[in-house]
Amino acid sequence: MSDLSRRRVLATGVTAALTLGALATGTAAASAHSAHPSKPGHSTPAAHHAIPFTAATVTQQANGSFSISWTSAPGVGRVSVYAGRDQQHIAHGHALATGRGTATVTVPSPGTADRWWFELVPDHGQPLTIADRSLHLASAPNFRDAGGYRTTDGQWVRMGVLYRSGDLSALTDADLATLHRLGIRTDIDLRTATERGTAPDRLPSGTRYVVADVLGDALSGALPTTEDAAEQMMTEGERTMVSGDNAKKAYTTLVDAAADPRAAAVVYHCTAGKDRTGWASATLLTALGVPRATVVQDYLASNTYRAAENAAALAQLPEAMRPAYKALLDVRPEYLNAGFDEVARKYGSFDRYLDAALGFDSRDVRELRRRLLVG
Repeated sequence: MSDLSRRRVLATGVTAALTLGALATGTAAASAHSAHPSKPGHSTPAAHHAIPFTAATVTQQANGSFSISWTSAPGVGRVSVYAGRDQQHIAHGHALATGRGTATVTVPSPGTADRWWFELVPDHGQPLTIADRSLHLASAPNFRDAGGYRTTDGQWVRMGVLYRSGDLSALTDADLATLHRLGIRTDIDLRTATERGTAPDRLPSGTRYVVADVLGDALSGALPTTEDAAEQMMTEGERTMVSGDNAKKAYTTLVDAAADPRAAAVVYHCTAGKDRTGWASATLLTALGVPRATVVQDYLASNTYRAAENAAALAQLPEAMRPAYKALLDVRPEYLNAGFDEVARKYGSFDRYLDAALGFDSRDVRELRRRLLVG
């Protein structure tokens, strides 16, 4: 491979995937309205004030239609589906679709919008508003809503408040306009100084830019040449995100921004949007009470959103190099688990990690949940 080809591979994301910063040059969502009145014709008994959905997803198809699936708790017999261009303006005239307590429906695109939101109105209990998690930005394929997950106690993480992404340096003017209309006003950049200098963020007008460098520029090392060595590098990087001094300061900044009741929507990102950003989401979702299995699911979704980028990068490499590089480009359960293991080893519990490492005590966590949970 020529030097030029190698540089192109690195630029397309191979070294961007490294969590250690050694080469720093380099699926559906849901939310709810906690105070939403029941729709006419839908009774809401006093015993059923909670959001009675245990799962819900929206996926926009290639032809523009939407596949909407849900699973309800016992007692829900019928669900009606309504749509709107934002969460506050959902039309409740004619239902786009109806289904039983557990169902999948397909609806045509209601029209043109930055995002379509779909409200599931059960015959008992509070409604749930869901949207496709992805913003479908060609310039940032891993830009997606970080909310919309159900907690262990039946609440839901607000959607449209927290977003996660990879590199923002290639956002188009149209993308910037979309993000501005969606209310994104804070950008938390988790990258190193080298990364920020090489590929500075493009931001919507009026966006507050905050540097929260997780790794710093102190770490360096040679590229791994085997898959095992690459996996070890990734797991060690995950542990550094938990216990490293830079990491603790950076994630404190992030959680503070997420908890700020005065803040509008926040996007946080690194270069690939999968490792430093992945631990950021794992931290926030765990603090909010989202089950570990769901946190892992959110983490692994980067493999889907980055599939085309990763395939293009690997295609430029000699076949012998691909296993090691694939391990760097992937997210794998063992990587994230290394972070949780480090939390248990060093702090004993996640609550203790939030307190001792990030300065978030139980009162702060309650405030975070008050801002970000509904239902």
